[in-house]
Amino acid sequence: MEYKAIRVIISGGGTGGHIFPAVAIANKLKQLNPETEILFVGAEGKMEMDKVPAEGYKIVGLPMVGMQRHLSFHNVMNNLTVPIRVLDSVSRAKKLLKEFKPDVVIGVGGFASAPLLWAATGMKIPAVIQEQNGFAGVTNRLLGSRVQSICVAYDGMERFFPKEKIVKSGNPIREAVSQPASAEKKAEACAYYGLSPLKKHLFIVGGSLGSRTLNNAVENWIQDGRPDGEDIEIIWQCGKYYKSSVDNFMEAHPEIEDIHPFDFIARMDLAYAAADVVISRSGASSVSELCAMGKAVVFVPSPNVAEDHQTHNAMALVRKEAAMLVNDADAAEELMSTAIGLLKNTERRSVLEKNAESLALRNASQVICDEVYKLI
Repeated sequence: MEYKAIRVIISGGGTGGHIFPAVAIANKLKQLNPETEILFVGAEGKMEMDKVPAEGYKIVGLPMVGMQRHLSFHNVMNNLTVPIRVLDSVSRAKKLLKEFKPDVVIGVGGFASAPLLWAATGMKIPAVIQEQNGFAGVTNRLLGSRVQSICVAYDGMERFFPKEKIVKSGNPIREAVSQPASAEKKAEACAYYGLSPLKKHLFIVGGSLGSRTLNNAVENWIQDGRPDGEDIEIIWQCGKYYKSSVDNFMEAHPEIEDIHPFDFIARMDLAYAAADVVISRSGASSVSELCAMGKAVVFVPSPNVAEDHQTHNAMALVRKEAAMLVNDADAAEELMSTAIGLLKNTERRSVLEKNAESLALRNASQVICDEVYKLI
C-alpha cells in the first residue's frame, strides 16, 4: 500500500485510555509518511489539552461537556448546559473542518469526539472510530451508523455496531510494553527498583490517579501481619492523591522494607518486567498492555466507569483463562490473598501468562492506519 501524505483530524479524549491510543495512531501515521499533517480535537479543560501538546501535536479544544450521571446541584447545572454546548461544538467543528480540510477523521471515543465526528460525517468526510473497550461507549455507539469503519479490540462487538464495518485491530499500545520482558530486562528492572532477584515480585497499579480500593486492600493486609507475605517484594503505585497518606502509613510500619510505594510509575516497562503478578484496574489500555507483556494478572474492575466497561474488559480474559478477577467490593478481604496465592502457584501463573499473551494484538496502530488509507 502506498502511504502518501494526508491530512488527518483525530478527535476524542477525557481519559488516558482515549488519549494514549490516539497518540499511538498519530505516531504511526507520521512514521508511515512524515509529511502527513495531523490535528487533534478535544474538549476544553480536559487532560488531552496538556497531554497531546506534550507529545508534539497541535490540539484545538471545543466547549463540549459530558452528561453527569450522579445527582448533585453541580451536575444538574452541568447537564442543563449540555445541549447548548453540543450545538456550539458542532458549529465550531464544521468551521474547523472547512479550514483544515482533512482527508479523513478518526474518533477514539469519549464525549469530546462526538461533535467533530458528527459534523464530519454530515459533510461526507471519511471517518473511522476506534473502540477500546469490550462494552462500547455511548459516543461510539451513536456514531457507528455514520462512519465507514469501526476498529475494535474485542470479539462480539456486532451487538453494538454494524457487523460489516467492524475490523478487529486491538488497541494501540506503547512500543516499550509491546513484548514480554527478556531475562536481561527483568534484571534491569530489579536493579532499577532496588529489588532482590531471588524474591517474587508483585506490582500493584491503580491508574495514574491511584485507587483507594487497592490502597486500602494493601494497608489492611499489612495491618493483618502480611499473611504468607514472606519472600515477596511489592511495587505499589498508589497515586498522587494518596501518596502522602500512604507515606504516613508506611512511616508507622518502619519494619517493612520490601514494599515500595510510588505516586506515579514513569517506567511502566520496567515495573511490568519486574512483576511476577500484577494487580490492576481493567481499563482497555492496561488490559492490552498486560496481554502484550504476557503477565499473570488479578483485575479489580473500577465500578465508577460508564456501562461498567472495565468488568466487560476483564471478563473477556477471565473467560479464556487469561486473568483472574476480584470484585471491587470484595477487594479489602480477598485481593491480597488471591494475588499472593497466584504468586506461589507457578503452574497457574504459567497458564495465565500463556493465555494472556495469546490474546495480544500488537499491530493495532498499523491495522488502523491501513483502514484509514483504504478509505481515502
